[in-house]
Amino acid sequence: MSPTAIRFFTLVRREVSRFVKIKGQTIGAPLLETFLYITVFGAALGTRVGDLQGYEYIVFVVPGLIMMAWAINAFSNNSSSILQQKFQRAIDDQLSSPSSPGQLLTALSLGGFLRGLTIAVITFLVALVLVDLPVEHPAILILALVLIGFFFSQLGVLVGVRAEQFDDVSFVQTFVLTPLIFLGGVFYSATLLPQPFQTLTEFNPVYYMISLVRYGFLGIDDIDVLLSMAVLTAVTVGLFLFNLQLFRRGYKLRS
Repeated sequence: MSPTAIRFFTLVRREVSRFVKIKGQTIGAPLLETFLYITVFGAALGTRVGDLQGYEYIVFVVPGLIMMAWAINAFSNNSSSILQQKFQRAIDDQLSSPSSPGQLLTALSLGGFLRGLTIAVITFLVALVLVDLPVEHPAILILALVLIGFFFSQLGVLVGVRAEQFDDVSFVQTFVLTPLIFLGGVFYSATLLPQPFQTLTEFNPVYYMISLVRYGFLGIDDIDVLLSMAVLTAVTVGLFLFNLQLFRRGYKLRS
């Protein structure tokens, strides 16, 4: 293995070991949350809501839960990791190491991506035990989830770089990210909303991500799948390139 590859995988291993050490938060919490979501929404609301677009209510909800788990964990892992390294000045050593800014950014991104992937897989497996969840378009589903994971890992990097205290990260997650996800159609179909709320939902970017994942699982195509995939790819690549420029300049990273 080349020295470049060794440096890169060392950085990735460092990020992975960081979240593996907190197994209760990484594994225990998602298991409990998924069980509660499926139990509460399936038992309490499912019988009252009935079917949505040809599927039981809880089956309709599960794709959004999987996407939500991946997104929130990819974001929170990277934003908190970078901010913590800034406080400890560990990021200075990494920026001055032989690793290029691109390698450092990619390694940090993969840390959040892999944590989000781990929790999304756990959520999926728990859901399979509790509900009959189909996978109608696996290729679209995998590609959509990969892009969503990288997008939110990049978003976490951006917020972590710009944040000056942990309250800044909490503010974005609490008052921006979580409302966008919950109002993006995780627990309902936008087609059921009255105007003008149905139109307002279409300005929520997370709505298109949830719709892509739901199409991969259930085959429900409320949106133009290819167009949404193209836009998601473009914004993910654009966000990565923007973050790369921040790392090359050392923006709010160097002391």
